[in-house]
Amino acid sequence: MCRLTSCKHARDSAGFTLIEVVVTLAVIAAILLSIGSLVSVDVRSTRALDDHLVLVETARAIETELPDRNRLTVGTLSGERNDQLWRVDVQLFPGVLDAQASTPWVPLTASITVQTPRGTRFSITTVRLGRRPSG
Repeated sequence: MCRLTSCKHARDSAGFTLIEVVVTLAVIAAILLSIGSLVSVDVRSTRALDDHLVLVETARAIETELPDRNRLTVGTLSGERNDQLWRVDVQLFPGVLDAQASTPWVPLTASITVQTPRGTRFSITTVRLGRRPSG
């Protein structure tokens, strides 16, 4: 009789119940979902970082190609470079002092905006000297 009881007890406790299997699968699914969302965020971050790097390098290249101070004038320049649309707006620097009226040079702001095909934008503004406009 002792032998039958131990066999019956061993048979009843062998294996997993359906609830244990479902709970285990739910925990595994939650872990995989967390890993998937981390990978997705990582991919988006890498793409955003790549876009930013391309935009900064394009803006720096455009800045180095701006006309020298004898030819830099107030106005707008635009174009495309490496599938990046760019625009440069050159304006008189706001708040120019009257003491600078005797010099042929005036500070100009050059605002460079670059945009990727996906629509991400990067802007940088720099100050350059330019010839005082006549008149």
